[in-house]
Amino acid sequence: MDIVHKIGRRKTAVARIYLSEGKGEIVVNNKDYKNYFTTGTLQYKVQQPLMLTENLESYDIKVNVYGGGVTGQAEAIRLAITRALVFINAEHRLILKPEGLLTRDPRMVERKKFGQKKARKKFQFSKR
Repeated sequence: MDIVHKIGRRKTAVARIYLSEGKGEIVVNNKDYKNYFTTGTLQYKVQQPLMLTENLESYDIKVNVYGGGVTGQAEAIRLAITRALVFINAEHRLILKPEGLLTRDPRMVERKKFGQKKARKKFQFSKR
């Protein structure tokens, strides 16, 4: 099997992954993913598609991720890994789709409008 390259996005975070056969190493921006994502929930998000398909020790994953915050980056990586696993084996789709891992979350930050404080908040109105 050669290297599979896939992209995942979430908010403004973009993750490019390179998945190849190996022994389960995940490297994010040249760091181990456990050092890059310090909390357990973020580490779980990165591992989730691999755990559901029982491939934790089957593939080595090299990730380049930029933009957004740590949660957005973790979810972008999760989407990219999910896409790569479905590309390798179409049967994984039956496991990952019901969990909602194949859906690209379209929610973005709403832009600030002129004449307002924020996207929806207005300046205080004074009648007199």
